[in-house]
Amino acid sequence: MKDTHAVMNTYNRIPVDFVRGEGSWLYDTDDNKYLDAISGIAVCALGHNHPGFIKAVQEQVAKLVHTSNLYGIPLQEELAQKLCQASGMDSVFFCNSGAEANEAAIKMARMYGHSKNIDLPGIIVMEGAFHGRTMGALTATHSNRHQGGFAPFLDGFYRVPFNDIPAVEECIKNNPNIVAVLVEPIQGEGGICIPVSDYLSKLRSICDDNEMLLMLDEVQTGNGRTGKYFAYQHNNILPDVLSTAKGLGNGFPIGACLASGKAAEIFQPGHHATTFGGSPLACAAALAVYEAIVAEDLLANACVQGDRIKFGLSMQLQSSPHVVAIRGSGLMIGVEINRPCAELVAQARDKGVLINVASGNVVRLVPPLNINEEESDFIIETISDLIKGQSVGSPGETQ
Repeated sequence: MKDTHAVMNTYNRIPVDFVRGEGSWLYDTDDNKYLDAISGIAVCALGHNHPGFIKAVQEQVAKLVHTSNLYGIPLQEELAQKLCQASGMDSVFFCNSGAEANEAAIKMARMYGHSKNIDLPGIIVMEGAFHGRTMGALTATHSNRHQGGFAPFLDGFYRVPFNDIPAVEECIKNNPNIVAVLVEPIQGEGGICIPVSDYLSKLRSICDDNEMLLMLDEVQTGNGRTGKYFAYQHNNILPDVLSTAKGLGNGFPIGACLASGKAAEIFQPGHHATTFGGSPLACAAALAVYEAIVAEDLLANACVQGDRIKFGLSMQLQSSPHVVAIRGSGLMIGVEINRPCAELVAQARDKGVLINVASGNVVRLVPPLNINEEESDFIIETISDLIKGQSVGSPGETQ
């Protein structure tokens, strides 16, 4: 029996160990295979063992892994140019994770506020939000499960309902110290919550009218997940600050905080830094992801396969009394159940599909961007059969 006591007890780990992967599939220690419909929680955009990605990482490991940001890093400069080209942003700070990218955004908002002689710059954040587990990001997060035991939190955060423009306007009216809005275009951990189509556009206008920063957390929605390179590109807007990670490195740790316009000039030498962020190896990995997304037309595939999965689930589950809604954008899909449904994770795994449940009652599907029709159909069939074939949980049950 495995002895895992040396690993700190911070996860309720699922009882399966994976040892290799191929495309959209993972294989455990007994060589059982599973369709990875969660892709490392929206991380493995290219699936597993992608040849271009593996080649790029192997070649870079043999050349140079790390030098530090004390020196020029050509691959970092190349990746920054590619991301700015894909996003329309002006500059990039590289770090190691989504939480770190959001911490950079929060610091940027604070410095922006101080430049306007505001002693306690305020940031509007949303109910249902998840921005990470470091202290600034955790303050911006809205979850008793994640925040419990870690108070006191930072001052200067004002929480309003997601997808509620009047609430944002009222908050600004009552708090003249607010300098920024931090929001996810789609709430992932919150249950694949998608706002009305003009929500981001209206937030952009509000921020313009009040000289505030619009800061978008695209840690999960970025890098092709919704069928655009970044989710805000479904609207005709540009944020001031953009954080991303997850799919950026296909499993290699890298995050980025992008800025445009006035926000791009906020940080100067000494204001923010990182030891490991934007290393040659991390940037080689992220460049391979970028090149694959473009060369393999994965934005289009995310749209096609995402529509296929949503339509298939809708057809199969249209008469299910358990299903509240099926929603998504690209390959970021949620099936909302009318009660807690954590047990579906194990049941789907037994059928050979890996999923997870967000917000207690939403089956979250975020498979690799290069998933094919046959694999999409396997997800549809498996998830539909599980939901149709039994009573899911019981009213009042909790995870």
